[in-house]
Amino acid sequence: MKYCIFAAQYFPHLGGVERYTYNLSKELIRRGNEVVIVTSNVNRIKSYEEMDGIPVFRLPCINLLDGRYPVLKITKEFWKIHRILFRKKFDMVIVNTRFYPHSLYGMIFAKMKKTKCITIEHGTSHLSVHNRFWDSVGGVYEHCLTKIDQLFCHEYYGVSKACNEWLKHFHIKAQGVLYNSIDIEEINSLENQINKSYRQAYQIPSEAMIITFTGRLLKEKGLPQLLNVMDRICKHRKDVYLFIAGDGDMEEEIKERATRHIIPLGRIEMGDIVALLKESDIFCLPSFSEGFSTSLLEAAACRCYIVTTARGGARELLPDDRYGTIIPDNREEYLFNALEEALCDAVHRKNAVEMTYKRVEESFTWSTVGEQVTKICERR
Repeated sequence: MKYCIFAAQYFPHLGGVERYTYNLSKELIRRGNEVVIVTSNVNRIKSYEEMDGIPVFRLPCINLLDGRYPVLKITKEFWKIHRILFRKKFDMVIVNTRFYPHSLYGMIFAKMKKTKCITIEHGTSHLSVHNRFWDSVGGVYEHCLTKIDQLFCHEYYGVSKACNEWLKHFHIKAQGVLYNSIDIEEINSLENQINKSYRQAYQIPSEAMIITFTGRLLKEKGLPQLLNVMDRICKHRKDVYLFIAGDGDMEEEIKERATRHIIPLGRIEMGDIVALLKESDIFCLPSFSEGFSTSLLEAAACRCYIVTTARGGARELLPDDRYGTIIPDNREEYLFNALEEALCDAVHRKNAVEMTYKRVEESFTWSTVGEQVTKICERR
């Protein structure tokens, strides 16, 4: 089969949707299929290249919200790429996320080609710019764009059941779940290649506790609350350290709040993420906006105890308290109490990480998702 995947953002831009697109593409190729990725040229780089054997076309765009919301530019370069793509035969078009003009173009492209099209939802809330007026305007815009989307694509899936619930907000009934997943074998391979120690590099005692956050450094990830809670913990404990790995809007603010116990690392490569997580005791994601975080799956695969909020697919990964800690939202008191309890209960942490690891192995692998996508493509 030949698949064309539209994703408004893709590598080198780093995020959950980008990694979902990459890993799904790898799995489909492993199954003997062909995949082409169409994305936005957010970073102003080559409009075409092969990345890990995957052809990637980058359409010209305007970078709104510092690249968080790319908008298509209809230029000569756009039409050149459109003609190249239109000459190709595809068995299915997959659109990742529904609220970008890029996504709408993917749906229209599929309609023009008379090709089967599905859209995969990755969110559980409206995009926020942390301004009540503009968030309201953005919500109205998203509803209008989604209505137009539905004229061209009629088959929707979520990366979690929570995403499917969010689709109901737009009066869309999802056809099923194509879970965000992880490659356990890749994690194990990277673990065997680890040649660095963050404990050694930052002179952290072996008996000290490490809390880690990895992902985009955005306010909606709950980082302000996590930093404030960490300050509170450090007032009465000197054996707890927080590593923050990633880049994003809050990068400078986090650097300004760095201390001996709050350590920003910036963006690090996947091998280093695995090395960091393997030395961490607790992974904390106090987000208030998620679909199904890849970072949660990576942490579970590296046997970290998880403290997170009831957002996205958290309850699908951690169905009850035996697997980890889910707090109702990221209010600081909830987060402080959850981290304090996790830090003090080593037996519970040990049992939980083994149960969660087994759950990831059984339910959240790319081979399962690849099989589902293949069956969807074969349905006419």
